Amino acid sequence: MKLTINGNLETIDHEKITVTELLKLKNVEVPQMVSVELNGEIIDQSEYEKIQIKDSDAIEFLYFMGGGSFGI
Repeated sequence: MKLTINGNLETIDHEKITVTELLKLKNVEVPQMVSVELNGEIIDQSEYEKIQIKDSDAIEFLYFMGGGSFGI
């Protein structure tokens, strides 16, 4: 199936795949620290096992990083 992942067109050699399986396939090291947007909608992590990715879907992996401010 063809997917757009983080803005790049990719071919995945699966007919069916869940969000969890896709995270594993793409070697996402800490999936609990990644939010997933599917076709413009943020998916709740509790749904990753249930939601099936379909041909032509657009997926964005959103990595959140903590930070601080610089003191002057």
